[in-house]
Amino acid sequence: MTRTPTNFGPYQDEYQQGMPLWRRVLILFVKTVLTVAGVVAAGTFVFPVEAHAGRSCEPVKARAEAIVKGMELAGLTSRRLDATGAQVVILARAGQDLSKYGLHYSHLGIAYKTAEGPWRVVHKLNQCGTAVAGIYRQGLGEFFLDDPWRFEAAFVVPSEAVQGQLMAALREPPARIARLHTAPYSLVSYAWGGKYQQSNQWALETLAAAMEPATVASREQAQAWLKFKGYEPGTLKLGPMARIGGRISAANIAFDDHPNEKRFADRIETVTADSVFTWLPRAGLGATAVAIQL
Repeated sequence: MTRTPTNFGPYQDEYQQGMPLWRRVLILFVKTVLTVAGVVAAGTFVFPVEAHAGRSCEPVKARAEAIVKGMELAGLTSRRLDATGAQVVILARAGQDLSKYGLHYSHLGIAYKTAEGPWRVVHKLNQCGTAVAGIYRQGLGEFFLDDPWRFEAAFVVPSEAVQGQLMAALREPPARIARLHTAPYSLVSYAWGGKYQQSNQWALETLAAAMEPATVASREQAQAWLKFKGYEPGTLKLGPMARIGGRISAANIAFDDHPNEKRFADRIETVTADSVFTWLPRAGLGATAVAIQL
């Protein structure tokens, strides 16, 4: 099934058409768990039909244990976010093991509390390990059911001013919140480039656009604002063999947008969740990151 990238509506009806029986049974089971946990109201999330954020589209049967743990993390996260009194947070998950690069979290989204009560996450997802991506809105349940490396999350509560600007942007039509979206995707896209755009980069540039809606109308302008505010991207040490191997083996990895003087010095500068969490409090835009673990 192919999702429309900028369709922010629920995918429940679309998804259930052609769903195998075993998955319907699983959904019924998890809905029961959700009802007990009070994580989300009915219909606020669906299970992912395809793998996202750099994963392949090979069919993998969901494990009941992983589903339960994912929903437990969603419930715990919902309660922790409610306790802050915030309306918008920057939310991260540990979707991939990036410890060899000194990174803890892999994927960022902008989470907001709906008028109905449940939290939703707007974020960019790579489509099945291809070279393209789209913008999606999901509930916390689905956000944590994407085969994470660790069942762990973290969030930063932005300042009230930042929350207000982000919420105003999220209330606009989908095309508006996705206006800085670039479909060509690279997992290690250059932080100050425009050829590709990875998930964390979209979230960060969207924050910049929300803060200056009258003047930031392009990715280049968003990046200029981020530089002005002192953002420093993460730097990955990737030698030539790692770069060649990654480029050949994965459609969603490219290095040709990085300046030669940095690329050939094994300095790959990209937007990491950890670097964003470090920058937000330093720039006076948010509090210190809070970790959530089962």
